[in-house]
Amino acid sequence: MGAWKSYKLRVKRQRWRARAWRKHGELSTVVDRTRQIRRDDLLVFSTQRNEQIRLPYFLDYYRDMGVAHFLIVDNDSTDGSLDYLADQPDVSVWHTEASYKRSRFGVDWLNWLQGRYGHGHWCLVVDPDEFLIYPFCDTRPLRALTDWLDASSIRSFSAMLLDMYPKGRLDDQPYRPGQDPLEIASWFDSGNYTLKRNHEYGNLWIQGGPRRRIFFADEPDRAPALNKIPLVKWDRRYAYVSSTHMLLPRGLNLVYDEWGGEKASGILLHAKFLDTFDTKAREELERKQHYAASVEYRAYASRMTDDPELWCTWSEKYINWRQLEILGLMSKGNWA
Repeated sequence: MGAWKSYKLRVKRQRWRARAWRKHGELSTVVDRTRQIRRDDLLVFSTQRNEQIRLPYFLDYYRDMGVAHFLIVDNDSTDGSLDYLADQPDVSVWHTEASYKRSRFGVDWLNWLQGRYGHGHWCLVVDPDEFLIYPFCDTRPLRALTDWLDASSIRSFSAMLLDMYPKGRLDDQPYRPGQDPLEIASWFDSGNYTLKRNHEYGNLWIQGGPRRRIFFADEPDRAPALNKIPLVKWDRRYAYVSSTHMLLPRGLNLVYDEWGGEKASGILLHAKFLDTFDTKAREELERKQHYAASVEYRAYASRMTDDPELWCTWSEKYINWRQLEILGLMSKGNWA
């Protein structure tokens, strides 16, 4: 990368950090327990709105993985989730009525929180419907992975978003608070993915799965991106650029081996497609707070009237991380 391009990206990073500092004024503290955070704690950062039904399992899932503290922005929930989060002893929560869209879909808020509280920590940025799977996650805690990444001088860890869905109609099985959503949404597309390299930022751009197959069949290039870098050894100089798809400095996006090998990677099991999906999609379409004039939610609304089933004859039922590695969707790399 040339000196001029490097300079431009450095200026962009400074601009995103300055923007995050300005936008943090939109956040009001509800409960601040960040004094509990210890030097080597693993942290989760998230934004949420009206996800109360999902939060019990989400918090327990990452607690069991070894996460010590959650830092969450509530974007004007009306379902009781703010009060629920405020009652959790390992959660610090901020509230805002400001525009999700004008905060770059929550990125500005979380960039500020990570810069303020995440410096020197391994930080995981996930939504309440995203569940990290990594090599050996059935036998090793997340700390084992981050210790290995530290020993290997690796600062970021990628995980492709894998859309999970049920067999049959999405509303056939009601989801209960505290339930593992994968008990219902246990199927996924084992193929049907494309990737290309983003030359400006150096990250891979991945699309495909049931959302492109069903909702964006006529415009596949507009399907949501599935590439994510959710786990980073954070430094206050860093900044996410677009969700967790890419960040700066640019080197943090080089989570693959350009010379033909494989770097360790994981999967974010994405349990969006439950019986709650239709209501959530219509709410977000009405709010118009998502990217590209809510093109994703407009596609959902137009197709949900047909009660589409995401399952097809090529769908595969989820078993474990080893299955995903065999399918080439993730890799243990040289982590033995």
